[in-house]
Amino acid sequence: MEQPNLSYIHSMSGGDKLFEEKLINILKDEFPNERKIYYQNYKSNNFKLAAENVHKLKHKISILGLEKSYEIAVAFENNLLEGNTNLGQEFESILISITNYLEKL
Repeated sequence: MEQPNLSYIHSMSGGDKLFEEKLINILKDEFPNERKIYYQNYKSNNFKLAAENVHKLKHKISILGLEKSYEIAVAFENNLLEGNTNLGQEFESILISITNYLEKL
């Protein structure tokens, strides 16, 4: 499985370390709450709201350089809109990977 990284953030920042730090802090602040809300909706079988949560989370997936994971998130979002939970395990693995990565930053 691919690993989260800061390559995209570094490329966006143009070497501005303060910008990088602010963006990383936003990710560390917002991600846990968005993940929690996603899990609540998913476990409640509220797949339309869970799809909206995935939509928000996939932007963070992209910012962390996870190209294949982003594609999985797009497909999973579409599946949820159809009431289909296929790719749920794969998406959970992505969330765990990001959680572990952000905790180490």
